[in-house]
Amino acid sequence: MGALARYAVLLALPITQGQFPWNTFIINVTGSAVLGFLLILLIEQFPRGRLVRPFIGTGVIGAYTTFSTFEIDALLLFRGHHILTGVSYVIASLLSGLLAVWLGMSSARMAIRVEQWLQGEMQ
Repeated sequence: MGALARYAVLLALPITQGQFPWNTFIINVTGSAVLGFLLILLIEQFPRGRLVRPFIGTGVIGAYTTFSTFEIDALLLFRGHHILTGVSYVIASLLSGLLAVWLGMSSARMAIRVEQWLQGEMQ
């Protein structure tokens, strides 16, 4: 499922050599956000679902995100003498990925609190 979603994004957002690889960037940032959200949800709401975490984290999200393509994209930019684009891509990917994980985790915790509040209101 993850690999098919990644393939769909790559087809929808083709890039040419020397351009900022928006397709891989979007895949990795959205994957980071989803991973942060789902793992907090699984850990805090379903702590007994230990086997689901590797399936979703490594299987589905791991197949969607692509560190190897990130490396290749950066390498091709540097080898093609697109140094500024390459440096921008690496820095933007790392910072955006970390921010996306944090936002995903924070969103999951907020969703959990809202659900708990709603359950308290209903009782």
